Amino acid sequence: MPYIDGFVLAVPKKNLPAYRRMSVAAGKVWRDHGALEYRECVGDDLKVKMGVSFPKLAKSKTGETVFFSWIVYKSRAHRDAVNAKVIKDKRMAKMMKTTKMPFDMKRMSYGGFKVLVDV
Repeated sequence: MPYIDGFVLAVPKKNLPAYRRMSVAAGKVWRDHGALEYRECVGDDLKVKMGVSFPKLAKSKTGETVFFSWIVYKSRAHRDAVNAKVIKDKRMAKMMKTTKMPFDMKRMSYGGFKVLVDV
């Protein structure tokens, strides 16, 4: 079964162009090192009446929107190998040094997930 790294974060709407540029560049790095998919999805229909809304989960503030994003790998071992290469990639190091983060990393939720159902 595939393995997923998932994350949820809030991005100020004024920073969407910068976040998109950063995401495209990061996605290319992950794909170059073997990730099967790299998806960054911006909130669209977030006013839900059931459960905890994504804006509440991400502690979004006025003027922010929420991203629900994931990276797909063949397995946990594949994920660990890909991420080890990503960490060493000079493009990522350069991006982290030259790019001001367009979101508050302290409010980012992140984790690795085993796929339970794949229909």
